[in-house]
Amino acid sequence: MTNDDLPIGRQVARWRVRRSMTQQMLADRLRRSKSWVDKVERGVRALDRYSVIQELAHVLRVDPEVLLGQQPSTPAGTPAGVDDIRAALARYDIPQAPAQTPEEVRRQVGYAWLTYQHAHYGQLVRVLPGLLDAVQGARSAEVLVPAYRITSSLLVKLDEADLAWLAADRAMAAAGDNQILAATAAIAVAQALRAADRGRLALAATLAAANRVTVTPQRSVGEWAVGGTLLVQAALAAAGSGDSRRADELTERAAGVAANLRGYDDQHRTSFGPIVVELARVLVAASRGDAVESLRRHSAVVRREAWRRLPAEYRGAYLVDAARAYLQVGDLRGAARALVEADSVAPAEVRCRPLVRTVIADVARAQPAPAGVARLATLVGLTR
Repeated sequence: MTNDDLPIGRQVARWRVRRSMTQQMLADRLRRSKSWVDKVERGVRALDRYSVIQELAHVLRVDPEVLLGQQPSTPAGTPAGVDDIRAALARYDIPQAPAQTPEEVRRQVGYAWLTYQHAHYGQLVRVLPGLLDAVQGARSAEVLVPAYRITSSLLVKLDEADLAWLAADRAMAAAGDNQILAATAAIAVAQALRAADRGRLALAATLAAANRVTVTPQRSVGEWAVGGTLLVQAALAAAGSGDSRRADELTERAAGVAANLRGYDDQHRTSFGPIVVELARVLVAASRGDAVESLRRHSAVVRREAWRRLPAEYRGAYLVDAARAYLQVGDLRGAARALVEADSVAPAEVRCRPLVRTVIADVARAQPAPAGVARLATLVGLTR
C-alpha cells in the first residue's frame, strides 16, 4: 500500500507525526479532545464532513486532497529530490580519502551559496546530495558547517523542518570548538526550530550563541554581523512566541550592532545590516497585531536602496513573511501585493514552497480575488 492509498485516519496520523505533534497538540489546535483525534486516526470515527477535513488539513499544513489520497503528498512545484538529500544525510560510510581537493570543495560550497541566494531551489536540490558527500570526505569544519547550513535553510523552505533541524545540528557538531562557526550554525538551528513552531527553543539557542559572540569586543566586522543576525533571529522567535516586549528589546540590540557596521565582505553569508533590522521590525510589529505600524514600516523599508541590494532569496522570503503578516491582520490586498512582488523577485519562493501555497489559497478565497493572486494560484496548482 502506498502512502496515497492509506485510509484518511492513517494519513492524519502520518502527517501529525511528520509535523512533530502529539495527539494532544493536534487536539488543542483543533479545539477538540485527544480522544477524538485518537478515534479518527484509528478509523473508529469517520471523517464525513469536508469542512472538518479542511480544518485538519489547515492545521497539518497540507492540502485536503492529500488527506483524501487524491494527489501525491508532494505539493505541485516542490522540487523533487528531498529523499536524495535525506539519503546523503543518512550516509555514514565516509570515504577515508577525499575525492576532491579542498579548494574544489570550497568552490562547490561557494556555488551552492550563490545558488541559494539567487533562490534557484530546484537546482540546489539536485546539487546538495553530491556536495554533502564531498564535504564529508573533506572532513573540514570550514566546508562542513556552511554546507549543512545551506542544506538546513533549503529544507526549511521545503517544509521539512525536522530534517532541517538534523542538518543544522550536524553543522553545530561540525563546528566543534570554533566559536564563530558554531554561531553561524546556531542561525540554522534557530531557523529550523522556528519552522517547527518551537519558538522558545529557538530563542534560547540564539540568545546563548549571540551572547557568546557579542560579549567579546575584539571581533571582526563579519563576526559582529553573525551576532547581529542571531539577535534578529532571537527577536523573531520571541515575537512568534508572543513575547513582544522581548522581541522589541532584541531588535534594539540588533540595531545597535548594525549601526556600528561599515562595509564588510559577508564571508559568513548573513546579509546583516540596518536594513535587515528594519525588516525584522516590520515582522515583529505584525506579530503583535500592530497593523498600522507594520504597514508604515514596510512601505518605507522596501523603497530604500539597501533593500534592493539584499539577495533575491532574502527579499523573497521577507515578502512571503510580510504577506503572512498582512493576512493575519486581515489586509488581503497587502498580502496579495507582497506575494506578487515576491514572485517577481524570487519566483521559487512562491512556486516551490508548500507554506506559500496556503497563503495564496487564503488570499485567493476573497471575492473577488485580489489582482495577481488568481494567476499565482494557477501557477502553484491551486484551483478555486
